[in-house]
This record gives sequence, structure tokens and C-alpha cells, in this order.
Amino acid sequence: MLTLLSNDPSWFPPVQSSLDEPDGLLALGGDLSPERLLHAYRQGIFPWFSDDDPLIMWWSPKVRCIVTPMHYQANRTLRKLWRQHPFQISYNQAFDRVIEFCAEPSSKRLETWITSEMMSAYKSLHRLGHAHSVEVWHHDELVGGLYGLQIGKAFCGESMFYRQPGASKVAFLALIDRMKQLQMPLLDCQLENPHLMNLGASLLTREDFITSLKKCSTFEMSPLATR
Repeated sequence: MLTLLSNDPSWFPPVQSSLDEPDGLLALGGDLSPERLLHAYRQGIFPWFSDDDPLIMWWSPKVRCIVTPMHYQANRTLRKLWRQHPFQISYNQAFDRVIEFCAEPSSKRLETWITSEMMSAYKSLHRLGHAHSVEVWHHDELVGGLYGLQIGKAFCGESMFYRQPGASKVAFLALIDRMKQLQMPLLDCQLENPHLMNLGASLLTREDFITSLKKCSTFEMSPLATR
């Protein structure tokens, strides 16, 4: 049975109690306060729901999509893009715009899971120094980017967007490059999809992911990106 969360923002049921169908659904309710979100991510749990859902839904799937930056090798196409792209890259210079652009519907995604409540929550985490963005510019126009949450030496990617071909891939490669510089061993991509797998992501069991995340979360370190 699913757990209805209490008022205690630090408490979640064990991730092993999540449902098999739908895969990873763990709990309902609660709120998106910074304290609750940080406790969730440190335990390998993330929120994912839509405006039509009556309660917030919390997930920890059996298989996790991840990238290990210290061992990451881009394919030939991505290496060429990284060498020759015409863009400029920044960090934490336009977080609010990045998440708003990520939330916009597109031809491939007619609806968004990034609700106004989600946007407000992650903007608060950004102001507190926990959430970060990578921006990709063409001259003065924001044409791509991504955002996510840093937990110690792990980065939990949330979403990315592009308005020019290759711009989101450049944001991803810039994130990997910065994580390599800071010796951050774990990029959590949450759920597998063809785009992430084509970028070079791999899969971990939930147990192995939680073990890796716990190792990363014990470190206190400089943020992925400064303002």
C-alpha cells in the first residue's frame, strides 16, 4: 500500500517498499518545501506529478538512469559538437528562465510535468544554493540549458531544453565537463529514455544507485556553479 506522508519533512518510507506497477511509486502527499525536497533527494526519491494529480507523487524506480562523469566518453558526434559548437556557456546566470523554458510544451512533449508549484520550489532551492543551471547562449539569446539539484558530489538532473539544434547536448557536455573538474562521480538522470541513452547514460539497480548516492552525499563541497 502507498504511504501518505506526514507533516515531518524528513520522513519517507523505505525505497524498497515502492510499487512494482507503476514502477517506483513510493508515497503520496506532503509538500515541496526545500527541507522535504532535500531529504527526498538524499534518499534517492524525487517528485513527479501533474496538475491533474490530487496529491504530490514521490518515486524511487527499480532501475536508475545515470552517468558517471569521471569515466564518461562522448561518442564521435558529441566530441565534434563540443569542439565546433558556436555557443557561449554560463552557469547560474538565468536559472529562472531555464526552468521556465524547460516547462514549455514542445512538438515532442505536448504537456509538462514541471508545474507552477514545481517551478516555485526549485527556484527556492536555487536561491538557497542547492539547485543550479547550465545556460547555452547564441550571442545574447538563451537557446539551451538544463537544471538540477546538487547533493554533495552528486548532481540530480531534472530537465533540459533547446531552441537551436545541439544546444541541449552542449549544456549536457558542459555539465559533464564541470563535474569532471570537481571530481563529482554521479549524475542522476532518474528515468531512462532514448535521448539520454544516446548521450551515453547507463543503468543502475536501485540498490547500487542508493549506495553510490550515499557515498556522494557525505561530502560537503563547493557548489557546481557559482552565481
